[in-house]
Amino acid sequence: MLDHWQGLTVFVENPDVPMDNNLGENAIRGPVTGRKSYYGSGSIWSAELAAALFSITQTLGVWDINQRHWLMAYLTACAENAGKAPQDINSFIPWLMDETRRAELTRPYPSQAPPANSVQTHLNS
Repeated sequence: MLDHWQGLTVFVENPDVPMDNNLGENAIRGPVTGRKSYYGSGSIWSAELAAALFSITQTLGVWDINQRHWLMAYLTACAENAGKAPQDINSFIPWLMDETRRAELTRPYPSQAPPANSVQTHLNS
C-alpha cells in the first residue's frame, strides 16, 4: 500500500475524483455477471452473440437511440430481405444516419396495444 498511497488518496486533494469506482463497476455488472451463463455451457456462439449485442446496445445508448425501436426496425428489414441483413445497412449505423432517421429512432417504438376505449369496453362486459 505504501507504494500506491499517492494514488489511493488522490480523492482527498481532488474532490472531483470519486472515492470508489462503484459507478464504473455497476455499468458493467450485467455483462460481467452474465458472462458465466453465456459461456457456461461451452457455447462459444452464445458468448460471441452476447458480446455483439452488448456492443450494439451500448453504441445505440451513446447515440441516444431507442434500442427497442432500432432493433425492431433492423429485424423488420432483415425479414423483408428473406432473413438476411439488409443490402444497405447505412440507415442502421448511428454515425451514418441522417438527422431525420436518428430523430425517428430516438423516439419509443410505436405501441401495438389496442386503443384504450376498446380495452375499457372489453373490461366492462
